[in-house]
Amino acid sequence: MNRTGPTPARETLGRMAPYTPGKPIWEVREEYGLDRIVKLASNENPLGPSPLALAAITEMLSELHRYPDHRATALAEALAERLGVAPSQLVVANGADELITLLSEAYLDPGDEIVVPSPSFSEYEFGGLLMNADVVRVPLREGFAYEITDILASVTPRTKLLYLCSPNNPTGTYLSRNHLRHLTDALPERVLVVLDAAYAHFADAEDYTDGFELLREGRNIAILQTFSKIYGLAGVRAGYCAAPEAIVRALLQVKEPFNVNALAQTAAIAALRDDDHLAASRRCNAEGRRQLREGLAALGVPTTESQANFVLAEFGDDAQDLDRALLRRGVIVRSGKGWGLPRHLRISVGTGEENAFLLRVLREEMTALGRPCSS
Repeated sequence: MNRTGPTPARETLGRMAPYTPGKPIWEVREEYGLDRIVKLASNENPLGPSPLALAAITEMLSELHRYPDHRATALAEALAERLGVAPSQLVVANGADELITLLSEAYLDPGDEIVVPSPSFSEYEFGGLLMNADVVRVPLREGFAYEITDILASVTPRTKLLYLCSPNNPTGTYLSRNHLRHLTDALPERVLVVLDAAYAHFADAEDYTDGFELLREGRNIAILQTFSKIYGLAGVRAGYCAAPEAIVRALLQVKEPFNVNALAQTAAIAALRDDDHLAASRRCNAEGRRQLREGLAALGVPTTESQANFVLAEFGDDAQDLDRALLRRGVIVRSGKGWGLPRHLRISVGTGEENAFLLRVLREEMTALGRPCSS
C-alpha cells in the first residue's frame, strides 16, 4: 500500500488565521475558581434579550422537529417593513459572519482583491483569503479616522469588494454620511461597497448613516446588520444583508438551505416588535459608554471616541499585564493584540454596576503595577 500521508488541505489555509473569540465565562470561572465574572469582551447587550423574544422561543420549542423556513420569509417581511426595502432585497443568515462568507463565495475569484480598513473586523480578510483573493489593507488615520482619499487610492482594476465597518470594530469610529456618499459616487460601479453596520443602533452622531438611504436610491451597496448586538440574541445567531436584488440573487445561490434555525427566526421577529427593549438598550449603552470614558479618563487612560457599545482604551506598556490581572479578578475584556494594538484593550459597555466594578478593579491593579492614577 502506498502511504503518502493524509490528504493535504488547501494551500490558502496557511495564510488564514481562525477567528479567536473572547474568553467565555465558564472558562474564566474554572481557571481562577471565581464565583463572580463580569464579561465585557464580546460587545453583547448587558440587558439580555427582549422578553418578547424569550416568550417567542418558549412557544416555538414544541415545533423543533420541523425544519425551519429556508428563506426566513416571515423575518424578511418584518425587516422589509421596518427598513423600507422590499423583501426581495434581503438575505437572512446565521449571523453577519455567514454573510461575509457568502459575499466572498459569490463574488471573489482567485486573484481578485478586497479592500479593508485596518484595524477592523478580521472576518473580512478571512473571507477574502478563503477564496484565494488578495487583501489590501488601508490603515486608518490618526484617531482611527477613515480617510476617503486613502480608500480610493487603494482601489485597482482587480478590486471586487470594499468593506467598511461603521461604527468600526474595534475602534468605535465611523464614516460620516457625506463621506460615504462621496465614496460611492467616486468608486467604479463594479466595486461592491459592503457596509457592516452591526453597531448602527448605538450610533448617535448627527452625521452618522447606516447606509439605507443610499440603498433606497439604488446604489451598489450591501448593508450587513445583526441581531447579536442591541437585540441581545448572540446565542441564537441571526443577521441579514440588505442589497440590490441582483446581489441578493447571487447570495441565495451560495446560501445553505436551512441556515437560520427556527428559534433564531422567531426570536428575531419578536425582538423587532419590542421598541421598549430597544430604547432601553440604547439608553443603557449611551449612559454606560459615557461612564466608561469618564471613569477611564479619571484614571489617566485615553480612549477613542466611540459610536458603538464598546470603548478602545490605550493603557500603553501595561496593557497585557492589566488584561491578565483583570482576568484573575473575574473581569473579561478584549486585548488589542489581535488587531495589532498591543497597547490597547477593548472594553464592552456593561450595566452601570458592571462598569463601576471594572473601573474599581482597574484602579487597584494599576496601583499595584505602580502606575499612578490621575485622581
